[in-house]
Parts: sequence; structure tokens; C-alpha cells
Amino acid sequence: MAPSEQRRSSYSRRAQYGVFTGYVLATAGALLGAALLALSLWRPDSFSGPRNVARDTVEPAVQATAAGRAEGKGLFDTIGGYFRAGSQNAELRKELEIARIRLAEAEAVAQENVRLKQLLELSTSEAEPVAVTRFVGSSAASSRRFGYIGAGRDEGVEVGMPVRSPRGVVGRVLEVGASTARVLLLTDSQSVLPVRRPEGDVIAFAEGRGDSLLRIRLINLGINPLKKGDMFVTSGTGGYYRPGTAVAIVTEVTDDGALAQIVSDPAATDYVSVQPVWQGETVATAQIPVEQAISE
Repeated sequence: MAPSEQRRSSYSRRAQYGVFTGYVLATAGALLGAALLALSLWRPDSFSGPRNVARDTVEPAVQATAAGRAEGKGLFDTIGGYFRAGSQNAELRKELEIARIRLAEAEAVAQENVRLKQLLELSTSEAEPVAVTRFVGSSAASSRRFGYIGAGRDEGVEVGMPVRSPRGVVGRVLEVGASTARVLLLTDSQSVLPVRRPEGDVIAFAEGRGDSLLRIRLINLGINPLKKGDMFVTSGTGGYYRPGTAVAIVTEVTDDGALAQIVSDPAATDYVSVQPVWQGETVATAQIPVEQAISE
């Protein structure tokens, strides 16, 4: 029988030497590891030098990795802040606008209290609303500007009562049904509201133009003291509206006054409160000559 072409490793002297060398190296490595382990347990400070050298060697790479991680995090934060900047700015502008409205109303109320205490020795208090209801909607296709609320005669709503939102004046009740009412908005062309600027006590009329703006007409003509950003509030003249309620903010100065943006946009109003007429006796007295003239 012919001899096999493949011979076993036990018959190869070179293979035997290789296996023996592997055993020797494995045994030496195990002994060396055991010795190092025993040395580290016996004297832990023995390896502090090599550890420090290794740490110093890899320190530049670690620093570069940490710097890259920090820069990457900063980049992602910057990108996220950029995308969130629009909504945050819108919220801040809204908060600033509401704060300005509240500040102007507070200044107007403070001035009104001082004037009443000095002249009439009277104190005023905020009246409870007649009804708090949803603002159903408003006309947008015609030249007239009316709004509709979900409260009427059954809730105690009467013609002439002011209607306001948390931001300011919306208008006053024009017609009353059993459970609904129609409101004459400030922007209607037939709406005229006595107003004043708390700073300097500038008296004027706010006239509707049939759009989203009001025309501010000064009572005392001469040098126009108005400037963009001025806040106008109700003056209380006429007896319908309580003094000091926010009305509009000046957006453009004209020769005889200004154009102003209403602070309580009906399109952005969900709920309103119907307020009682501030001075019912004054309103009733003012209506007597009108009724007599109609009868005549």
C-alpha cells in the first residue's frame, strides 16, 4: 500500500517544536500574569508610573474627543435654538404686548382714582360682569362690523352694555334676543368711542373705519403729541364704558391724530364678558333729548 501523502504532526519534528514552544510561551505568560497580579495586590503603587505614562500618552486624543463632543453638542443646541427662535419670539412679543396693555390700564385706573378722590371724594370698584359667554363670530364681508355673542335677554344682557375681552374693549350691545345678542364692534364705521392717552391725559375720539384700524381724532388740535406705540384707553365720557379699559395702540401718526390698531381683535377672541353700563343715569339722561326729538 502506498504511503499517505499527509503525515501526522507527531511525525514532524518541526510541528513538535512548535507545539512545545506554544506550551512554553503560554505557561510563561500565565506565570507572568500571576506574578503581575500578585505584585499589584501586594504593592498597588508599583504600576502608578506606567499608568501615568499611558494616561499622558492618550491625553491629547482624549482632549480632542472631548472638544469635538462639546462642539457637536453646541452645534446641535444652536441649530435647535434657531428652529425654536420663531415660536419663542412670538410668545415673548405676545407677553410684552399684554404687559403693556396691563400697565396702561393700571396707570389709567390709578389716575382715575386720584381724580375721583380729589374732586368727588368717591372710590370706585370693579363691577361684576353681567354674563361671560363665547364670542360666536363677526361679519367680515360687509362694510359694517358686527359681532355676535351667545348670551341675551335671559342672562340679563341689555342694549348699550359694553362687551370686552381679556385684552380690552370689543364693542357694545346693539340688539338683544332671548339667548343671543348683536354687538357693534369698535371697528364699525358708525362706532365713536371717547378715549384718552394716560400719559399726559390726551383726550380724543376713536372712530371705526370698517377695517381693523381705528382713527384717533384729537379734541385739541395743534401740535400733535402722539407717537407710534401710544396706548389709548376708555375715558368714561358718555357713561357706557368704565374708564381705563384698553382700546387701541397707535401705529401711524397723522396730521389731526393717528391710526391705531385695536388691542382686542374679534377674530382672535374666544370668550367675552358683558359689563354693566358704567353710569346708567348719565346714559338715560342723554337718551331723553334724543327720544323727544324723534317723537317731535
